[in-house]
Amino acid sequence: YFLDKSDKYDSRDVERLQQDDKWVENYLIWRHDVVDDTLKMIDESFQWRKEYTVNDLSESVLPKWLFEIGALFLHGYDKEGYKLFWFKVKHHTRDPKQQLDKKKLVAFWLEHYSKRDHGKPLTVVFDMAETGISHIDLDFVRFIVNCFTDYYPNFLTKIVIFEMPWIMNAAFKIVKGWLGPDAISMLKFTNKSDVQEYISGEYLPPHMGGTDSFKYSYPPLVDDDFQTPLCENGPITSEDEHESKEEIDADTKEAGDLNEAQNLNQKKMNSIEQISKSEETDKTEVKPKNAKKALTTFKGPLLHISPAEELYFGSKETGEKKCLIVLTNVTKNVVAFKVRTTAPEKYRVKPSNSSCEPGTSLDIIVSLHGGFAASLQDRFLIMAAEMDQSSGAGEPELTQFWKEVPRTKVMEHRLRCHVIESSKPSSLTLKDNAFNIPAKTNEDLHIQLTHLLQINRRLEEQMNRCLWFQQLSVVLSLLSVTVAAFCFYLAYAQRS
Repeated sequence: YFLDKSDKYDSRDVERLQQDDKWVENYLIWRHDVVDDTLKMIDESFQWRKEYTVNDLSESVLPKWLFEIGALFLHGYDKEGYKLFWFKVKHHTRDPKQQLDKKKLVAFWLEHYSKRDHGKPLTVVFDMAETGISHIDLDFVRFIVNCFTDYYPNFLTKIVIFEMPWIMNAAFKIVKGWLGPDAISMLKFTNKSDVQEYISGEYLPPHMGGTDSFKYSYPPLVDDDFQTPLCENGPITSEDEHESKEEIDADTKEAGDLNEAQNLNQKKMNSIEQISKSEETDKTEVKPKNAKKALTTFKGPLLHISPAEELYFGSKETGEKKCLIVLTNVTKNVVAFKVRTTAPEKYRVKPSNSSCEPGTSLDIIVSLHGGFAASLQDRFLIMAAEMDQSSGAGEPELTQFWKEVPRTKVMEHRLRCHVIESSKPSSLTLKDNAFNIPAKTNEDLHIQLTHLLQINRRLEEQMNRCLWFQQLSVVLSLLSVTVAAFCFYLAYAQRS
């Protein structure tokens, strides 16, 4: 494909394909590990990405009115913790002159989110309340469907269709034909009485039976988890004020022990260049006794962050209330960082605003306040930026630094929460002072899924063979009956 069509691809996509294993894996998963089908999808999606200049799409190159009407935006999460991609159909009208810009807006949002959150899947919500014939645009709907089926692999969890008018039933029968069997199972037709099976009321507007007071407006882009006022640390509650000195000292001692262990490991590294070359950067420095594999590490340009994607907390019953985030500075300068959360009333982060010296690691303790439980919707944002050698690292200097640093120079990484019901959750807890991992890793689940898909394909092949033999048997039976009847007819005719 590359030799024949290299001029039809964006070189940045080719480079990413060679470096990003997760991207390749998503293509394979979406095409059931059939290599030829996967190559065909990559070829088609790469040509589409260049045609639509996806890598260069930004707010500045798209008409401002597209963002202002609020037909497409990201906001909230479904019950499984997946981001919601809203399509307010009543704000869309057919206009061939505007169609290309509207399609580019869809590509902008999908690319914007996939790069920001590393390709985590989306749930699409078609809000069809107050819509009619004038809003039906099958070409545009087909484009959105194609984005998920052909261009963004393994990026769709479900399509929630709210209050589809009866007049559009015929149109959506056509849409089902475009989706294919895998995607058809993702269609969820809902109304006010059952939409909360998929999306909780806190992320549904009042007209859908929810309590979300969110009102779309532009600017800014409505795609951030952190839209509400934040404090960078949880508020001090009465329970925290009465926390005993022994508990505080214990926290400090445990955090100190972890820092000592990491400093010992750090001495084994001769330079920051060895960190970047070492294969161990994909794993945490502290290994559990019986773990199959260490937690993965997000390798950013300024900081390596462990864990890479999720903080594991226990439920109210298990009582596990603390997790550890390990930051490693991979630059030759001091890196300032801040930690923000979507639920500041629930979490305390220590430290939440500090700096990390070149080539060193630093531990951040995230703890739940008493009486609260972690939720799949809770998110943490780690912001980092390089500081000049001459800058101080005290609190006043950091405050001034964050006021002046350009947004383009700030590295951002997001972590989500995961609740473990078992008595031994997969997290680095201060009680056990060790990293534990889930019983089943993503690789294990992927292997099982691949195995199930292979079994499913074999069963389908066997069923198709059985159907073929059944049809052949029917045809042969009919021929036999016809021949027998003809023979009887000839015999009867001869006797006559």
